[in-house]
Amino acid sequence: MKTIRVVAAVIKAENEKEQPVIFATQRGYGELKGGWEFPGGKIEEGETPQKALKREIMEELDTEIAIGKLIDTIEYDYPTFHLSMDCFWCEIIKGNLVLKEHEAAKWLGKDELDSVEWLPADVKLIEAIRKALN
Repeated sequence: MKTIRVVAAVIKAENEKEQPVIFATQRGYGELKGGWEFPGGKIEEGETPQKALKREIMEELDTEIAIGKLIDTIEYDYPTFHLSMDCFWCEIIKGNLVLKEHEAAKWLGKDELDSVEWLPADVKLIEAIRKALN
């Protein structure tokens, strides 16, 4: 089975009540279209995960991010490929999160994380995020 290496940004901010929120996007293309995920994409040859993540977020959301700590590397078998996804805490440096490839996006608080239909690989990350937001 083919392995695809990707990176994902768990972009954290605060809402108007100064509570932590996480940015989630709804996939706008491909066989997983419509599922919710953390933005990011494939690591290209010669790129570090961090460099790939900065490039992908700029391409997908027209936003510059600061990359923090690695949360986890998720390994997941989809029917046609194996996904290896490095997930990092991120914060916005500059930009307005313009949706170029996604259908929709939401800022989710700790109690709203289950309100969207996450893609299977991303589901594995939700519990770690919920704990970190406490």
